[in-house]
Amino acid sequence: MRLIAILMLAATLALPATAEDAGLRSLETGDDSRGWNAVGKLRLGDLGFCTGALIRPDLVLTAAHCLFEKDSGARIDASTVEFLAGWRNGRAAAYRHVRRAIVHPDYVYSGEKPVDRVGYDLAVLELDQPIRLPSVVPFAVDRPPLSGDQVGVVSYAQGRAEVPSLQEICSVLGQMPGALVLSCSVDFGSSGAPVFTMRDGEPRVVSVVSAKAEINGTPVALGIDIEEPLQDVLDDLDSGDGLIRRVQPQVRTISGGHAGGAKFLRPEQR
Repeated sequence: MRLIAILMLAATLALPATAEDAGLRSLETGDDSRGWNAVGKLRLGDLGFCTGALIRPDLVLTAAHCLFEKDSGARIDASTVEFLAGWRNGRAAAYRHVRRAIVHPDYVYSGEKPVDRVGYDLAVLELDQPIRLPSVVPFAVDRPPLSGDQVGVVSYAQGRAEVPSLQEICSVLGQMPGALVLSCSVDFGSSGAPVFTMRDGEPRVVSVVSAKAEINGTPVALGIDIEEPLQDVLDDLDSGDGLIRRVQPQVRTISGGHAGGAKFLRPEQR
């Protein structure tokens, strides 16, 4: 299992009153999973797993930190990553290997202020073959939600790695630079999970889970404001770049700020 990184944010965020969140619902059957098979488990070679979502027939959206080896900070070989669309109880709707992994050009897997990089914790995986199945429909991407908006999330995680779970209703509690603070329930392995809003009866991706967190002892999730970062990554994809421009040794723990600040725990599975 990959160790968690603990970050202290030098700020205090009060939690506003929100509508009651829905509980997690396990998508055990084909009927349960209908419409959600474009969410998949990312098998990271023998290093564990994350969650990802198909946004084009050959592109999967996930968190950038999933593509780095914890101890060395080295990039994981993209050819060892497999996307298991709609993975459920030992079977997937589609199996694809990754041909190329493109990380946001400003993402650094370390740094003196790890919280600052959360807003760039975004990657796109180009599959070796497109997925063109009626049961696996890529999700559209929509504008970011605002504080107080309701969202939902579908994810895999420790203790529920074989079946995805849907939380239909959670809330945007607040905003940080490049990030959203969410009431959604996430755990190790939920990194890269898509956060949705519903528009015209269809789920649309509006964020990606980067971290689980605590604010004044209350569990929350940290999501990426993907609007501009996603365009940056897609521009790199179109240019044929996809290279990490800055890689530094990992800093595991940073503390600072005053009591009552926010403690962020990266939800990774290794």
